Amino acid sequence: MSAKYKYATVLEAIKQLRDAGFMVDFNIEGNFLSANSSKYHIDDFEIVEVYRYEGDSNPDEESTVYGVASKDGVKGILVTSYGMYIDDISEELLQKLSLK
Repeated sequence: MSAKYKYATVLEAIKQLRDAGFMVDFNIEGNFLSANSSKYHIDDFEIVEVYRYEGDSNPDEESTVYGVASKDGVKGILVTSYGMYIDDISEELLQKLSLK
């Protein structure tokens, strides 16, 4: 997996991912991604697309858009930002989401 910079804005990346079938919005809950009433442990999903954006003049504008596919076939989007609250995220999940 590598970062892609294909779209000019976060909204464009989200639109393209939606067009590609990534319909669910994922949220971070500790060691899980959650969507609707389901929770996915770090072993239950893969990051298949990554788009990273950096603000022109302000590093606080940095964000990352992930295209996520679960082992049970759910495809969705997770958006994180530079200032996101990381108190509720596990070290394991943070490592999985980090760009290598």
